[in-house]
Amino acid sequence: MTSAAADNETSVPQDPDVIAAVVRRARKAQAAFASASQETADSAVRALAWAIYRPDRARELATLAVADTALGNVADKIVKKQRKTFGTLRDLLRVKSVGLIEQDAARGLVKYAKPIGVVAALTPSTNPGATPVNKAMMALKGRNAIIIAPSPLGYATTARAVALMRAELASIALDPDLVQVLPAPVTKQATDVLMKAVDLVVVTGSQDNVRRAAASGTPAIGVGVGNVPVIIDETADLTDAAVKIAASKTFDNATSCSSENALVIVDVVYDQAIDALRRAGAHLCSAEETQRIERTLWQRGKLDRNLIARDASVLASAFGLPAEAASARFFLAEETEIGKAHPLSGEKLALVLTVYRARDFAAAKAIVRDILAYQGRGHSVGLHSRNAARGDELAADLDVARVLVNFAHTFGNGGGFDSGLNFTLSMGCGSWQKNSISENLNYRHFLNITHLVRVIPEDRPSEQALFGPHWAKIGYAPRGDES
Repeated sequence: MTSAAADNETSVPQDPDVIAAVVRRARKAQAAFASASQETADSAVRALAWAIYRPDRARELATLAVADTALGNVADKIVKKQRKTFGTLRDLLRVKSVGLIEQDAARGLVKYAKPIGVVAALTPSTNPGATPVNKAMMALKGRNAIIIAPSPLGYATTARAVALMRAELASIALDPDLVQVLPAPVTKQATDVLMKAVDLVVVTGSQDNVRRAAASGTPAIGVGVGNVPVIIDETADLTDAAVKIAASKTFDNATSCSSENALVIVDVVYDQAIDALRRAGAHLCSAEETQRIERTLWQRGKLDRNLIARDASVLASAFGLPAEAASARFFLAEETEIGKAHPLSGEKLALVLTVYRARDFAAAKAIVRDILAYQGRGHSVGLHSRNAARGDELAADLDVARVLVNFAHTFGNGGGFDSGLNFTLSMGCGSWQKNSISENLNYRHFLNITHLVRVIPEDRPSEQALFGPHWAKIGYAPRGDES
C-alpha cells in the first residue's frame, strides 16, 4: 500500500484540513489524467476491473465483506463482484469517452467529451467492494478522479478494495490518487465536507445520504428505494418463473434493491404458481407464521438489523418456523393489504417474499400500483408472462424506470448478458423518488459534453405548418402577411 493510502486509513476526518488534503491529491492526479488518451483511460478501467475480478481478490473481498457487515454470503458476493465488474468492463470498452464521441452531420453537431473533475461516491454496506469499483471504473472512463465515502459498516472492505485499485493503477504508471477513500472514521459531517468540495456526488445507499447530497450544493446523482413487485399472470411458464424468482430472491441473501419483494399472482394459476415456488425451495408460511415474521422482522417500525440479509436457516430459527422450513431457501408470506400498517408490503432486504392473489391481470396491475405508491415508485416492476402486450401495458401505465419481462429480476435490472440495460449497481428512479436520472447509472453521467455547432440549411417551417391545427380549432384566419 502506498503512503497516501496509508494516510487515508489513519487520518482523522473531523479535521476539514485532512479532507481538503485528500481532495487536493485527487485534483492534482485528475489534472494530469484529464489529457489522457482513450487508450490510457481504457487501460485505467481495465486495471480497476482486474483489482476486484481476479479470483483470489474477489474471494478475499467477499469474505471480508461478510465478516465486516454480516450481510449476504461469500459465494454470491464472489459472483457479484466478478459478474458486475466483467459486465461493466464490457460496456465501458465498447464506448468512446475521450475527445470526439459523436457526429450528426444533418444537424451540424459534433460532440466532444470532457472530464467532470473530482467525484465523491457514497457507497452502501450491502456492496462495500463491488459498488466502489463499479463507480471508480465509470469515473476513470471519463478521466475523472474519485473519492469513495463508504458506509462505516463496510469500511474495511472498501478500504481494501481501494488499496487494490490503487496498486493496479500504480502498476501501469498511473497516479494512485485517482482513486482514494475518505479517511476513517466516516461521519456525516466528514461526508458533508467532502461533498461540498468536489465536482459531482454519486450516491448509492440510504435515502438520508441521497437527500444530503442533493442539499450539498454540488451536482448530485442519487438512487431510490427498491421494493420490486412482480406479476405472474395466467400465461406464464410457472416453472421457469419460479426458478428465476428463487434464484433472484436468494442471491446474496436479498441484499439487492432489485430483489423481488412482492409477488402478485393471478388467481387462476395461484395454486400452481405456489406449488412451483415450493419446488424451487420456498416455504409457504401459515397465517400465524406470517404474523410472527412481521412481529420479528420489524422492531419499533424498523427492520431488525440482525435479521436482514441473513441465511434462511437463521431466519427460520428467529421466526420460530417448523422443522420443514429449516431447509427452505426463502419464505412466502401471504398478504392482502398494503401500506405503513402492513410492513410486509414494503422492502424487506431479507429472504421473505410477500404474496398477493389477484382476480385477473387488471387487478394485479392495480395491486402493483398500490405497492409502488406505498414504497418503491420509480424503481422497477417485473412480469412473468407469454403475453408480450402486457409488458408494453405496464411500461405505458406504471411510474417506474424499468419493466422486466421473464427475468430473474436481480440479474436483469442492473444489467445482464441477456439484458440490454447497462451493467451498474446504481438504479435511478427519476423524479418519482426525487432522483435526477431515470436510468441505470452509466459512464455518460461522468462526462461533460462540448457541442460544436456548424451552419446547416435553414430549417424554418411556415406559421401555417406549426399553428394550423390550432387555428382550425379556434376559427382563426391569418391575414396574408401572417401565413
